[in-house]
Amino acid sequence: MMSRISGNQTGKETNSFRKEWKFSEILAERGVRERWEKVRKYFFLRESTYDMSNRCNIRCEGCYYYEGDKQFAAENKNPDSWRRLMQAEKARGITYVVLAGAEPSLAPDLCRICFKEFPLGSIATNGLKAIPADINFKIHISVWGNDDTSARVRSAKNMLIRQIENYRGDPRAVFVYTFTSNNIDQVHEVAAILAEHGCKLTFNVFSAPVGYRGDLRHTPETLGETRKAMMDLLTAYPGNVLFSPYNAVAHTHRKGLHDLYGCSYPRRNASTDIGLGRSFRQYRTDLNWDRAAACCVPDTDCDDCRHYAAGSAVVTARMFRHAGDPQTFKSWLDYVDTYLSVWVMDYHKGANLSDRMAAPPENEIF
Repeated sequence: MMSRISGNQTGKETNSFRKEWKFSEILAERGVRERWEKVRKYFFLRESTYDMSNRCNIRCEGCYYYEGDKQFAAENKNPDSWRRLMQAEKARGITYVVLAGAEPSLAPDLCRICFKEFPLGSIATNGLKAIPADINFKIHISVWGNDDTSARVRSAKNMLIRQIENYRGDPRAVFVYTFTSNNIDQVHEVAAILAEHGCKLTFNVFSAPVGYRGDLRHTPETLGETRKAMMDLLTAYPGNVLFSPYNAVAHTHRKGLHDLYGCSYPRRNASTDIGLGRSFRQYRTDLNWDRAAACCVPDTDCDDCRHYAAGSAVVTARMFRHAGDPQTFKSWLDYVDTYLSVWVMDYHKGANLSDRMAAPPENEIF
């Protein structure tokens, strides 16, 4: 069966016809079924997030944690309370924990309790204080430019070298470079240093907190420049960069993630029938949570959200929308393969199935 389509990857009218593919035909392409079988083993993952501390050892411009009310929640430091929370979370079906903050490395004993209850999880940290090796979660180390920029917007000197000293050779570590509107050119310098030390790197895109008035917010022009830098680094450092062309499209599109795919998190998803709308919770440091605010990156302006953590759930949850043709499905598989390599210990990313940028379903490529 053939059907008329109205656009191609450039968004221009084509008046051409496109085959309607059966899923079995898409899987028959070389390498696709193997990648599908590899990633589908992890469809059991059900995440929630936990603020481990309301303290931080630095202050970053545009930090989402110090927006809104969550920063004022009291810290519950009682180990038994955290142990009971983790056991209750496991009992209601959560299989993956994301430990964030403010700064989780300032609460290592509580992180350890979480790890003892959950074998799978990750920690978002600024990397200035090493997290003990026995807490075998993925560790995401935030990088916001070169050391001159870090000194200016994060008030931290020699930050990248101190982060590398703490995590060089650590299989848990993934450095997460956040592109702002004014650090795009610095990523080449940072990537070269990380590659020299054998570190893994992935990318995030600055997503403005609600009410943000600073100059880090992206424009269509800086999103285009960011996309080009991502693609250049994919080519330059294939052994170090955990990313794919479709990751670049999804996170640098003029539309944010919610407009492109529909956000799955409770803050923007009223449904409690199935999926994240029902299962996801974002616990504050007092171990309470609020469904109306529950989101992987609370207090982010949803219209501007291009956050890598949000995409890991929002894009991967839309499998059926990407299963219309081989190119789109291969791009989605590359995205999921990337996401798992960034978030799951001992999962190793394969070579991307597609080296071309594909448009998100029902959208133009930019």
